[in-house]
Amino acid sequence: MADAFRSLIDRTRAEADPPEYERLVALARESTPAARDQLAAVLMQPERPLWAREIAAFALGNAGDRRAFETLIFMLNYRDPVRCATAAQALARLRDPRTARAAAAIATNELRTAYALHAVRLLTALRAPESVPTLVTVLQRLLMGPVHYWPIAEACVEGLGALEDRRAVPVLIAAAEHHRLSPAAKAALARIPATGARARRARRQPAGRQAPAPAPRHGHGHAP
Repeated sequence: MADAFRSLIDRTRAEADPPEYERLVALARESTPAARDQLAAVLMQPERPLWAREIAAFALGNAGDRRAFETLIFMLNYRDPVRCATAAQALARLRDPRTARAAAAIATNELRTAYALHAVRLLTALRAPESVPTLVTVLQRLLMGPVHYWPIAEACVEGLGALEDRRAVPVLIAAAEHHRLSPAAKAALARIPATGARARRARRQPAGRQAPAPAPRHGHGHAP
């Protein structure tokens, strides 16, 4: 997370008020209970600029302080993909039990599909009970809709492969029929137990040739 924090403070420096910026960065690096209280106060104060709230929320989330939860969820649903990614990283570290449900609500909001990429990736990282059903639902909708949002669909496919849950098999088979998703979907299917074994057997079978039918069984188990 050190690299992510450096990236965050480098990105926000240009838009920040220098004295307040230096104060918040110092508090984030201090990471004491007193420092976290001051960072949490930033999140409670109205009309604080977004850059200040982002630094405070990221530092608190990274420290496991649940006072950052609401701000991080707001940023996960933000239009700026960079801020979404930063929020997702902090939420993964925060491990608040509310996170998966909130991420699922963002991912399944049809009006916000274009911004769902990092919510989908976060659900994969969390491996929560909500993860597989949400990714299946989102991918099903994208495959049926007129606009497929390929990056989000591919993130769902890759996430379902990483989660290795057999409930994902039908939608992954459907995704494999789409040219842009086919390689990722086949790779995901190969990761799912039993499904992957069947896929490997199918690849070994020569094209146009069927496996031999099982020998007929006769009554009572006796030879004719």
